[in-house]
Amino acid sequence: MEIWSRRVVPGVVVVALGASLAVVSAVGVAASSAAGTSPYCGQVWGSLAERDEDLSSAVVDDVRAGRHACFDRLVVDLRGDVAGYSVGYVRAVRSDGSGDVVAVRGGARLQVTVNAPAHDASYRPTYVPADRRQLVDVAGWRTFRQVAWAGSYEGYTSLGLGVRARLPFRVFVLDGPGDGSRLVVDVAHRW
Repeated sequence: MEIWSRRVVPGVVVVALGASLAVVSAVGVAASSAAGTSPYCGQVWGSLAERDEDLSSAVVDDVRAGRHACFDRLVVDLRGDVAGYSVGYVRAVRSDGSGDVVAVRGGARLQVTVNAPAHDASYRPTYVPADRRQLVDVAGWRTFRQVAWAGSYEGYTSLGLGVRARLPFRVFVLDGPGDGSRLVVDVAHRW
């Protein structure tokens, strides 16, 4: 019997020790995995272009921006329902119609195009920027470096959004206020 217990006890100790190490290792991997791959502020955004090709009967009414804890936000206000847009990183922001390069500060540039004009059916402007190079003052912001006018031509209105670096972003449309809508572009402070 004593031989049995000598053989079993060391084997049991080795198995128990191995199982304990496996559990500790699994818990450690799960904890480090969760910490290493958890998205910044819960964001699961990317940096690839986002678009909706529909055309809109809305017109651009205003451009504004806001700061949040995890991202900077650009908002294009429209009268009517916005139906289409294109937002993506580009080497150079191009002016609608002419194709001229629009200078935009920052380590990366987003071209934001809303499929809606900045004028009414009689070609009266619905949005006239006070300063085409700086639509919104974003000095000192974490992510945004500049919001510039890139023009409105043949039913499309474009902006250049200079950001600190190529960071993840998301694009979505919100209804309201009233019969209006908003195109929203959020750019994260980091990956």
